[in-house]
Amino acid sequence: MPYPQPLSALLTALPRRFSLCVTGATLAALMLPHMAHATSCAELAHQALPDATFTTVGVVEAGKWQPPQNQLSRIMSAPGMNVAGHATQAPNPAFCRVAITLHPSADSQIRTEVWLPLKGWNGKLLGVGNFGWAGSLMYYGMATGVGEGYAVASTDTGHDSSTPEGQGGRFTLGHPEKLIDYAYRADHLMTITAKALIEAFYKKPASHAYWIGCSLGGLEGLIEAKRYPEDYDGIVAGAPPNPIVNFNAEQLWAGWMSYHNPALRVSRDKFRLLNTAVMNACASPVGKKQGFLDEPDKCTFTPDQLLCKGNDTSSCLTANEVQAAKNIYQGPANPQTHEVIFPGPAKGSEDGFSADGKAFPVALDLFKYAAFQNPNWDWTTLKWDTDIEEATRKVGPLLHVDDNLTPFFQHGGRLLMYIGWNDGHNPEQLAGYYQSLQHNAGPEYQNDVKLITIPGMGHCYGGAGCDTFSKLGAIDNWVSNKQAPETIVASRVSNGKVVRTRPLCAWPKVARYDGHGNMDDASSFTCITPESQSK
Repeated sequence: MPYPQPLSALLTALPRRFSLCVTGATLAALMLPHMAHATSCAELAHQALPDATFTTVGVVEAGKWQPPQNQLSRIMSAPGMNVAGHATQAPNPAFCRVAITLHPSADSQIRTEVWLPLKGWNGKLLGVGNFGWAGSLMYYGMATGVGEGYAVASTDTGHDSSTPEGQGGRFTLGHPEKLIDYAYRADHLMTITAKALIEAFYKKPASHAYWIGCSLGGLEGLIEAKRYPEDYDGIVAGAPPNPIVNFNAEQLWAGWMSYHNPALRVSRDKFRLLNTAVMNACASPVGKKQGFLDEPDKCTFTPDQLLCKGNDTSSCLTANEVQAAKNIYQGPANPQTHEVIFPGPAKGSEDGFSADGKAFPVALDLFKYAAFQNPNWDWTTLKWDTDIEEATRKVGPLLHVDDNLTPFFQHGGRLLMYIGWNDGHNPEQLAGYYQSLQHNAGPEYQNDVKLITIPGMGHCYGGAGCDTFSKLGAIDNWVSNKQAPETIVASRVSNGKVVRTRPLCAWPKVARYDGHGNMDDASSFTCITPESQSK
């Protein structure tokens, strides 16, 4: 959908003060009534953007881009994180690189980059979501997007994870404006800034805008759909941790219970034993060969079936180990209402379980810094009723997304969510959210949201399943050609080569093997609605 006045939106959203600085040179800044049309990349530095400091404006030649190497870059370089589903990262085409720092508040330092293809722009914008606590730009996703012909944008959400104070959630301590930037402001301002620069550079607005992200990036997509329903026409939200307080409570649960009751600590070997038993009981012939459950929600195996008949051995579970596994599957519950706060992982993911009495750092930071603003907060004192409620009051208004996104759908938006069955985030929870979105959207818009569940995939990528597919192609085909993603062919990549393909099915359908074809070929599977009986 066209955006005829991106600059007017930008001026509405930001205070009318700005500074311009390009590679050390200060430029005279004039508040212009309209965005001037640039004739070259360098001239973009003269654009009047409120609260913006230009730090780099210049052309990156084809094949010359080298992303910085850090932990986030290593994650984003995995084939399963490639937004276009490529097995390897292709060399970049030539593009105009615009790096800006946005200052919507006195305490804001939002690093943002917009990349504009010099040739072959397809008329569209891609916003690339972040991961974890963010703090870095998503250069691999940007490079893939610009290679596909998109103008692309990314932001660090307002803090720098390469600095001690920017690591994890520490940046939120005593910085409420930075928490707002992280929650929603950075993404929105990045988006309208990108649209303004696109119109200046290409002399026409973007015809469509898409958002793609997983984990935090998936949550960012939902927040964009909720708060700014006209920012994007298509959003791909992978494994969104929503509601984030509940999700992170579940991430602390196994460590908390095994800290308070050391008898509930379970070794990695015992969890692997449990996983093997689950696979033997519930995996299909294809799943047994490939190493994952096709339909974990149909698995009725329980840990009791491994209970030791006598002494503890390496081939059985003690009563305490059985109870620990049950507790992890269930997830934490409110001790007053007995309501599950957030469900535990699905069957088939036991080899990723941990019950060692230790806290998960990413989850710990949400409570310690963002919610409670107390670096000395002792996670072992967490109260599963009052503390969860307090944390929700503190950060829920910023980071939780309810199940009504109807304004986004009314705008014409399409939402594609996806999640792996071997993710610590149980897909059944996301399926429940998906159904609520459909219900609230009503008959007119209920088909504008789709959910893909991916057998064998871990958190956003990895695992034994087929984790590599074109999120970008799926959302563009849906928005541009009105073809909803009922089936998407995904790949498993090893050493840069595709070694297996498989169809991913729109929930609640599942991919079923035809019984005689090549198990590693997607053509041997069909998406069907599963029968009601359990395996």
